[in-house]
Amino acid sequence: MTESQPSLDTPWMRLDAASVADLLADTEARWWLSGGSAYDQWRGEPLRERDRTTISTVYTQLDELLGALPDGMSGWARVGDEVVPWSDLPDGADIPSAWIFDAAMDAWVLQVNLEDGTADRWVYRRDPRLQLPWDKAVLNIDDIPTGAPEVQLVWKALRPYPDDEADKDVILPVLPEEARTWWEKAILSIHPHSTWSIHVRSPFAPAKASWNRTRRS
Repeated sequence: MTESQPSLDTPWMRLDAASVADLLADTEARWWLSGGSAYDQWRGEPLRERDRTTISTVYTQLDELLGALPDGMSGWARVGDEVVPWSDLPDGADIPSAWIFDAAMDAWVLQVNLEDGTADRWVYRRDPRLQLPWDKAVLNIDDIPTGAPEVQLVWKALRPYPDDEADKDVILPVLPEEARTWWEKAILSIHPHSTWSIHVRSPFAPAKASWNRTRRS
């Protein structure tokens, strides 16, 4: 029997957070919910409909994560207008994410974003000046490793799409003050030309920046 081969037309099947944790229970690789999946876990409810579940891992640990997948699941990469097995990529290929294909479901089930980090710190892949201890970058939400929402907002700040704007409008107002202050300083230093930085830039809009407000007694 020939095993089905995925393509860009293969549908996505979303996994909930508990299913992701079960799927990856046997891996020693560091992983965490990221992007919109992290927002939803942090909020305790979906912010909106999403077409896929996203997690992240450290680039150097992806092979370990893929190797722990159950039989019938495999890692692939989008290269131009096709998908190729992850194992067929040349060493050092600059690919931002891997897709997990479930042959039994004939569906993509997980997008694995590839990030950087050391043993004790998360490192922003786009600019290594931005770092956080792992316990600040990845939170434990109901026993599920979950990317801190302020970190996800930094990733989205570079080129925000309308859906990213909608997520930000929900997440940003409810961020703890420490997290919001970190995010504001991060986008001003790392993504100063982002449309999101306009509202926190000083001195043009000093009242908008939480770290630049006058504290009232």
